[in-house]
Amino acid sequence: MRLRKAPGPAPTGHANGPDDDRHFVTALARGLDVLACFGRGEGALGNSEIAARCKLPPSTVSRITHTLTVLGYLHQVPGRISYRRGTALLALSAKALAGLDIRQLAQPGMQDLATFSQASVALGVRDRLSMRYIGCCRADVAIALNMDTGSRVPISRSAMGRAYIALCSRDEREALMEDIHSIDEAAWPKLKAGIEQALLDYDQYGCALSFGDWQPTVNAIAVAFDPGGGLPIMSINCGAPTVILERDFLLQEVRPKLRALASSLTGILGS
Repeated sequence: MRLRKAPGPAPTGHANGPDDDRHFVTALARGLDVLACFGRGEGALGNSEIAARCKLPPSTVSRITHTLTVLGYLHQVPGRISYRRGTALLALSAKALAGLDIRQLAQPGMQDLATFSQASVALGVRDRLSMRYIGCCRADVAIALNMDTGSRVPISRSAMGRAYIALCSRDEREALMEDIHSIDEAAWPKLKAGIEQALLDYDQYGCALSFGDWQPTVNAIAVAFDPGGGLPIMSINCGAPTVILERDFLLQEVRPKLRALASSLTGILGS
């Protein structure tokens, strides 16, 4: 039995850059938004579905999907005006992940921690208003989180995202808070309180906490670190369904090992 995540892609933010940024290429940003709107394990999407998700005019989406299809990043389903991710995109993703040596360096420690905790341990990077898994290790257990490389979790409610927010610069944090607020004003008071509490937790425990905040049946903690080598801040989490991973065990037994793993990876790629 595996616990499935909530359906649908996580919020990705805005396709448009600052009005005064003359170097920002809006057409490129929109094309990347179209590629990013396909959820994990999702099938074909039509132009109208893509337009709704990306908040773009249908005519604009039609031109973008045509261009991406010609380049091989999308594949048009025969006999239908709908699209799947193309082989060029898969090849590009594989090359990008292969270039992240940090995954190979982190994998042994992540697997050891997953085995010790009987849980899932993942390495993630920021993807706009989400955290995207770039590596994942699991224990051999009957009940586990159905998350893998490429999965995304919300930056505001997940332990992985909250750890990132705690370690990023003040300017980036303020910009993130503004974007989260603008995306969901109704949920903002609760999200803001959760993030502010997460910052206090990080000071107290040296890690971020999410006990039922991302999903009611999931407990997780996470630590962020700077791998060096020009790569962005990353986060490592450890999580599992609440029925097999209790809060006290995470804080007392898993937390020191998770912090030690993140510490061992800090600056590991050098300058």
